[in-house]
Order: sequence, then C-alpha cells, then structure tokens
Amino acid sequence: MVSPLTGPRAVLAVVTLFVYNGLVLGVYMAAIPILREKFGLDTWHLVALFLVTGVSAVAAMQVSGRLADRFGARRVCLGFIFPMMVAAVGYALVGTYPLLLATGVFLGAGNGGIDVAMNALGVQVEGGRLAGGKRPIMSFFHGTWALGSFAGSLAISMVGTVVGLSANTTLMVVGLSAAVVGVGIWILAWIITPETVRVDHERGGKKTPIPAAAWLMGLMAIGFALGEGTGADWSGAHVRDVAGVDPRIATWAVTVLMAYIALIRLFADRLVAKFGRRPVVRAGAILAACGYAITAVFTPLPLLLVGWALVGLGTGVIAPQVYATAGHLAGGRGLAVVVTFGYTTFLAGPAFIGGIIHLVGIHRAMAIPALLLLGVSALVGVAMKDR
Repeated sequence: MVSPLTGPRAVLAVVTLFVYNGLVLGVYMAAIPILREKFGLDTWHLVALFLVTGVSAVAAMQVSGRLADRFGARRVCLGFIFPMMVAAVGYALVGTYPLLLATGVFLGAGNGGIDVAMNALGVQVEGGRLAGGKRPIMSFFHGTWALGSFAGSLAISMVGTVVGLSANTTLMVVGLSAAVVGVGIWILAWIITPETVRVDHERGGKKTPIPAAAWLMGLMAIGFALGEGTGADWSGAHVRDVAGVDPRIATWAVTVLMAYIALIRLFADRLVAKFGRRPVVRAGAILAACGYAITAVFTPLPLLLVGWALVGLGTGVIAPQVYATAGHLAGGRGLAVVVTFGYTTFLAGPAFIGGIIHLVGIHRAMAIPALLLLGVSALVGVAMKDR
C-alpha cells in the first residue's frame, strides 16, 4: 500500500505549494524596478521595504516550524496561502509608500510561514521515497518554486515589453491575476495535501536540543541566501543602473536568474544521487561566486545577463540540499532554524547590500555576495553529511 505521504498526490501537493509561493515572489521581485519608478524610491526606501518584509518573515517562521511539528504541516500551509494572496493584491493596487510597506509585511508573513511548512512537508515526502529506494526529490520541489518565480517574473516582463502595457498597468494586471490564481491553488491544496507525521522532540520527558550541525547550516544559509536574495531584489536595479537600460528591459535580469535557478533544480537530484550533497553544494557555491564576479566587473548588458545566469545556476543547487539535510536531521524545528537564517537573509539581506550600495555603488557591491558564497563552499565539509 502506498503511503499518503509518498504517493503521487503528495508530490503534487508539495509542487502546488512551492509553485504558488514562487509565483507571488517572482511577481514581487520583477516588479521592484517598476515600484522604484512608480513611488520615486531611493536606496533607503528600498532598504526599508526589504527590512519590514524580512522581519515579518522571521516572526512567521518561528511560529510555522513549531506548529508544523505539533499539528502537521498541512494546516500551516493552507493558512499561510492567504497573506500571499493579500500581498499580490497589494502590489497591484497600493498607491502610497506606507501601504507598500504594509504589503511587504503580508508578503513576509505569508512567505515565511508557508516556506517552513511546505519544506517540512517536502522533507517527509522525500524521506518516504528514500526509504523505498527512490532518489531524492527536494531539489525538484525547489525547482518548481523557481518555475513559479520564473512564471511570475516572466509575466511582468512579457506584459510590460511584449504586450506593451504601461508599467503601472502591467503590475496591476499581473498582481491581481496572481491573487485569483491563489484562490484556485488553495482549493486544490485543501483537497490533495496529506496530513504529515507529527515530530516529537522529547526524550526522557525533556526536550532535546537542536543539533549543532543545524546551526552551522544556518551560517551557510546566510551566505547562499544573500547571494540568491541579492539577485532577486537587486539584479533589476543593477542592470538598470550599470547598463543604463529601460526599467522594463531591466526586469529581464530577474527573469534570467529565475530561469536558470529553475533549470538546475529540476535536474540537480540526479547529481545528488550520483555525487552526494556536499560536492553538489560546494560546486554550486563556487559557480555562483564566479557569476557575481562578472556582475561586479563588466558593464555590457549581455555579459551582465551571463553573470546573473551563473548566479542562478550556482545558487539554485544549494538551498534544497541544505534544507533537506536540516529537515532529515532535526524535523520542522531544526528546519525552521536554517530556513529562518536563509530566508531572513534572502528577504532582509538585500537591505544590508543596499547600505553597501550607498557607500560604494551598485556595481562594486556585487563583490560582497561573491565572497560570502566562497565562505559557503568552505563550510560544506564541516556542516553537512554527504548523503
């Protein structure tokens, strides 16, 4: 008999959740150059937006991981779809900067909450598959997240540059469409998402501590998430300023980044099955560092897009393997630690990069993620088990 957690419906449920989370974030990330023009945002306005989004995500993650262990990830995932839909509507319709910040709160809360819960669900699905002799699947799940992000960013780029709508109309059409899609996603997820196994962290009547390796993987998450988050939030502005192109053209930087993240994640499970998690993560960190080096040195648009493509290929393989290792090791609680470090950095880390940009300019600031990604490659052997 096939377990509800390892059957095709469970895989489809996880894919559905990952895709929608990625879709809303893709719309947000590609919309940043448009929001910048619409509200006349300077660097510090963007820093504040990234910061409130990140703080909201941190708060939601702490609640989500513990609730997922105690009550099951299904209920948590379903609950946090709603603030994602609110955020999609907000980016489509808000007309003032304070309301834009409020929208960032909803985005952070929705993303942080659903991210921990859907990864906890995915870890249990992968665990059942591994026990049955099948290959890993976490990278594929994260690949579908990247496909969702790619679809969201592509929608912004296509509607703005191919259909030819104005920037504000583009954002309205795509944002409201993402909210409508969310209604269908919630109904589908409610029908097909299975209940997960509750995770007990007590031994001898006392709670067991979170393993030290989870905290080390949290440090790794700072490095790879700053690399991915900087690309997501600053690649459009980077190409806009360095190459001097129209904001609608600049959105293609995010689209290229997400396309290559999706591409590598859809195939990385085969690499993990053949070589192990550690070599794949180490190679990804080095490749992403090379991509950032290109973005920090060159100015022509084609070379900048090549650099962002390499960043996508490199960072795309890291997060799924680190999160999977943490989830198998310490359940939702341990996963929450690593995801908190990772997605806090992914969402709020670009605010730090914004400060660096203010000091040295957006071109030279791209060297910082390159250095941190090299640090990730050095930590792999200490923090992660090979399989």
